[in-house]
Amino acid sequence: MCGLSGEVRFDGTAADIGAVGRMTEAMHERGPDGCGLWSQGPVALGHRRLKIIDLSEKAAQPMVDGELGLAVVFNGCLYNYGELREELRSAGYRFFSTSDTEVLVKAFHRWGPACVERFKGMFAFAVHERDTGRLILGRDRLGIKPMYLAGDGRRLRFASTLPALLAAGDVDTGIDPVALHHYMTFHSLVPGERTILNGVRKLPPATVRVIEADGTATEHRYWEPSHTRGALPEHAGLSAEEWRQAVLEALRVAVRRRMVADVPVGVLLSGGLDSSLIVALLAEQGQEDLATFSIGFEAAGGEQGDEFAYSDLVAREFGTDHHRIRIPDARLLDGLQDAVRAMSEPMVSHDCVAFYLLSQEVARHVKVVQSGQGADEVFAGYSWFPPLAGAPREQAAGIYARAFFDRPHDGLAAIVSPGLLPEHDASGDFVRAHLARPGADTALDAVLRLETTAMLVDDPVKRVDNMTMAHGLEARTPFLDHDLVELAAACPAELKLAHGGKGVLKDAVRRLLPAQVIDRPKGYFPVPAVRHVDGALLELVRDALTSRAARDRGLFRQDYVDRLLADPERDRATTGVNTLWQLGLLELWLQTHGV
Repeated sequence: MCGLSGEVRFDGTAADIGAVGRMTEAMHERGPDGCGLWSQGPVALGHRRLKIIDLSEKAAQPMVDGELGLAVVFNGCLYNYGELREELRSAGYRFFSTSDTEVLVKAFHRWGPACVERFKGMFAFAVHERDTGRLILGRDRLGIKPMYLAGDGRRLRFASTLPALLAAGDVDTGIDPVALHHYMTFHSLVPGERTILNGVRKLPPATVRVIEADGTATEHRYWEPSHTRGALPEHAGLSAEEWRQAVLEALRVAVRRRMVADVPVGVLLSGGLDSSLIVALLAEQGQEDLATFSIGFEAAGGEQGDEFAYSDLVAREFGTDHHRIRIPDARLLDGLQDAVRAMSEPMVSHDCVAFYLLSQEVARHVKVVQSGQGADEVFAGYSWFPPLAGAPREQAAGIYARAFFDRPHDGLAAIVSPGLLPEHDASGDFVRAHLARPGADTALDAVLRLETTAMLVDDPVKRVDNMTMAHGLEARTPFLDHDLVELAAACPAELKLAHGGKGVLKDAVRRLLPAQVIDRPKGYFPVPAVRHVDGALLELVRDALTSRAARDRGLFRQDYVDRLLADPERDRATTGVNTLWQLGLLELWLQTHGV
């Protein structure tokens, strides 16, 4: 788990190693254990290292294999690197390290860009071929590891974070109107390749892009889960009990894969079903002295600030080395500002500050944790899924938008400045196009595919990566194991929707977890003081939105901002997000990153 960066030139000049050095240094927190730069003519690569597998300097990056003519930077973990290494050794490859990075190098040499289809893990990488001059960029199936891009025809720069590209300079920082539409509509996230800035794009998940020496490029999307009942013929005709056993076994494998490390692995234990199940499966597989971590905040606005009752119950049940982390309100404001600094893109969820502060404490004890993100999207755990059951396919987009969009397209005119408002319903068009694609049997299947391959990538997955890596902490997410995701996609909808959602998962684990944990109401990381915009938080937002920078930028109608500041609780999005916080967070992010 690390931070990568690089530049490739197409105009006959040498790569700017200084710019790559600035990008690399900007990601110090992602890789506090080592730093490396490499350049050769039009290409330069940079890397920050977090030592997880092969702690020796033999595994340092950029990794250059002169015999094979390859130079590589890699962020992530190949959980099956041991098996791949043995296969490659049998094919005649020699290894000088025990790292998964070197396995990636050899695998690329043997199988080319198709090597990604053999990887089980999370990854983003760049490979430079000395003999052809090609640069190949790749990203894992679920987009767990990020890859940001900025190019102008003369060159392409890439990095694990958007702020790293800003540190290199010469980025078009104008606001992308379509991305702003998504941010204000699609639950405060920007899906697909776009970011809030005109000059920065993302390599899509499950994508390999091959860039020729002259700048021409081709790309291939190598994976998408089929949400059809016939997707996995070997599971055709399974009974409900057989589906439960298949899901449980796939999850066992996913958790076991993520135990691979040369350092201890802990668990972020919220006390909910998903993280509790990870603890149970690790205990089942003989993990001893397992470190678990839970976070709590002070109550506010009538909301409880912790779920320690549940996490304590699980910790006692499995005898973990449990750490209760209680955060006083006095730390919240600084933590919030630090969390904004750690964001590669603006993220409204109050979970961000919780993850940031939790990761800060956890990193004092371990370097790797398993976490439960993804289960709700993969196994239909959210409230907007049941209304889609049995709905006509053509009504899916409307049902989904009413439940999940922050506001309709025609509601933006009163909020966003006219020059930044697209005439078309950009977010609605994105969702309708996604849901209309083949490969999903029903309206519910199509929405689950959207959630798994788009929303999940640019909300919870990004949040976990940004907030953990801000402290050099590697987070692994077994519910996003692609084999498990494929199995869940093929599972009959009625089994997933049972018991209020995630039914097949709940029934599968009743012998492993206490009923109080399985059947409890759905919880979230509770941060009451952030959900209610008042006090010091209100002043922070007020300063951001009334600053000269905000007025000059003019993203939002001033009369609307003034009304919100006069009555901070007057408007909430359909999803419950405080609108003043949504506007203020975007402006805070832009100012924090010097945009």
